[in-house]
Amino acid sequence: MPALEWSDALSLDLPMMDTTHQEFVELLAVVEAASDADLLPAWQQLVDHTDDHFGREDRWMADTRFASSNCHSTQHHVVLQIMQDGAAKADRAMVRQMARELAVWFPQHAQAMDAALALHMRRVGYDPLTGIVHAPESLPREEIQGCGGVTCSDSEAAEVAA
Repeated sequence: MPALEWSDALSLDLPMMDTTHQEFVELLAVVEAASDADLLPAWQQLVDHTDDHFGREDRWMADTRFASSNCHSTQHHVVLQIMQDGAAKADRAMVRQMARELAVWFPQHAQAMDAALALHMRRVGYDPLTGIVHAPESLPREEIQGCGGVTCSDSEAAEVAA
C-alpha cells in the first residue's frame, strides 16, 4: 500500500490542479513500488512531472500577481532541486527516502499553499487553461509576497483577501 493515496482531502475543487495532483500521487506510488531496476526511471518520470507541475503553478501565480519570490514558488524550487539532485546521483536508497519524505510533504503543501492558490485563482476568476483573469478588479493591488494563505503575515493575508 502506498504511503500516500489520492483522497477527497487532497481535492482543491480546481480540476486542472486536482488532475495534476492526482497524477503526482500516482507517480509517487509507482516510485514506491518500483523494483531496484525500475526505480530510477520511475523517479525520473516523477521529477519530469513535478517540473511541469510546479512550472504550471508558478505561471498561474505570476499571472495572478504572486511575486516570483513568494514562499510557495520558493518551496517549489527547493523541492524540485532536491528531486533533480536525487536523479543525478542515482542513489537508490536516497531516492527511496526522498519518496517517503514527499509522501509526508505533499499533503501539507497541497492543503496549505495550493489551497490558498486555488482560492485566489477562483476569487480573481482565473482560467488556468487560457490564462485569462475574468475578474481583474479582484487582483491584489500589489504582488503577493508570502504564501497567500492564512499562515502569512496579517498584511499579506489581508492583501489576498482584498
